[in-house]
Amino acid sequence: MGNTAATSARSARETERKYEGTGDQPDPATLLDLDPSGGVDEHLDATYFDTDDLRLLRAGITLRRREGGSDPGWHLKLPAGKDTREEIRLPLTDDRVTPPAELAALVRVHTRGAALRPVATLATHRRQWVLTDSAGTAEIAEDSVDAHTMGAETSAMSWREVEVEVLAGGTRKGEQKLLDKLERRLLSGGVRPATSGAKLARVLGDRLPPATTRPAKKGSAGAVVLDYVQEQASELRRYDPLVRRDAPDAVHQMRVAARRLRSALQAYRRVLDRAATEPLVEELRWIGQELAGARDGEVTEERLGAAITALPDELVLGPVAAHMTRTLERRKAEGRVAAIAALDSDRYLALQELIDRLLADPPFTAKATRKARKELPRGVARSWRRTRSRKATADAAPSAAERDLGLHETRKAAKRMRYAVEVARPALGKPAKRLHRRLKAVHSLLGDHQDAVTAQPVIRELAVQAHLDGTNGFTHGLLHANEHTEAEHARLALPKPWKRLDKAATKHL
Repeated sequence: MGNTAATSARSARETERKYEGTGDQPDPATLLDLDPSGGVDEHLDATYFDTDDLRLLRAGITLRRREGGSDPGWHLKLPAGKDTREEIRLPLTDDRVTPPAELAALVRVHTRGAALRPVATLATHRRQWVLTDSAGTAEIAEDSVDAHTMGAETSAMSWREVEVEVLAGGTRKGEQKLLDKLERRLLSGGVRPATSGAKLARVLGDRLPPATTRPAKKGSAGAVVLDYVQEQASELRRYDPLVRRDAPDAVHQMRVAARRLRSALQAYRRVLDRAATEPLVEELRWIGQELAGARDGEVTEERLGAAITALPDELVLGPVAAHMTRTLERRKAEGRVAAIAALDSDRYLALQELIDRLLADPPFTAKATRKARKELPRGVARSWRRTRSRKATADAAPSAAERDLGLHETRKAAKRMRYAVEVARPALGKPAKRLHRRLKAVHSLLGDHQDAVTAQPVIRELAVQAHLDGTNGFTHGLLHANEHTEAEHARLALPKPWKRLDKAATKHL
């Protein structure tokens, strides 16, 4: 499919709440002190698309083709937090039954090759007002909706609803404050929150297949681990379209979700059978590696850019920043091409199928039925022993290069332990919180050390290229020396937080 990043699409974040409307309720304009005759009327006709088994709706996603109103076009809405969705818009096309490939690519992680077909049409008569007060600005809409489902079974239904959407310009906290304020006024007049956050969910919600996950006993080790696995699987899929659209920090967050999911499966093999989870562990490692090029380029460019900026002007000889940016932007672009190719591959879709099978039928061991507070500390303790062993190897390394490699392995083990502690936090409470905090301090220093070590060969390569181009390499030498010093500072600062971590781990594990 090639590079599927959105090119012509526009994006807008919408934060809104919906409410039920009935004929005997006061007009929302009256409840909110708006002029009932001052609203703007419009008519909207929308066709919604999904797979035959409603995979998008199950993921909280809607895709529609809408005519009428102030923003006609193709609209893809993706979950983006409480009361919030990211709406990606493309202009209308002549094709009424085939969604644009650009939008179809963004939901491929859910559709996985299944066709997107029209599943419902909605005709909406809308009257809307704009309300501004000290908390912000909101758009109030009163909708009268006539809906018809499509497919093998058809049905029709009509209803009224009130929609309150915060207009852009405020903070997330301010948006929630405004929504809460308007909600109190609506509820006091008898209006009630809608049962569905999206119109399509109201129309087709009864057709959603039941959850297939085999439940685990509440409070058991299996239940706690499975909840975490499910959460990270959702995060992995949530960041898929954001990576495709080159959203800030998306590659990093998707890699984190993959690592957390992989670490949970590795740390709790006493709970989820290793033989059953190992294929998924390997595929999660693969996707993390495929995303690494794009992420490593981001980290290096940000680090070296800040280092160059921090130097006095008289120590920056030649076009150092421009040369660095040009070189690393090319690497980032190459890494991005590799990342998108991985997301477009059949192997990636097979990875998603492995996740689905694990969630639908978790390979619980006999120990999964044990109480979480009894079983999960064992997984954390094993992760700690692994981390401590890696640190001992690094301390005993005969050379600086081997020591740096050992500290890198320690960092990876500490990160895996952090994620193991995250899984166990609901069951372990304060001890887990303390361990996590001290692990974070150690991991942060190890991360600083690794970033400085990784930057040095990149700077040397840039210096060689500068020499070949006939420019001065003085600044590159200075940057290289500074990174070497940064690595040493991080290494020498490590004993104190490591001692505190060792003390906490010895006490609680």
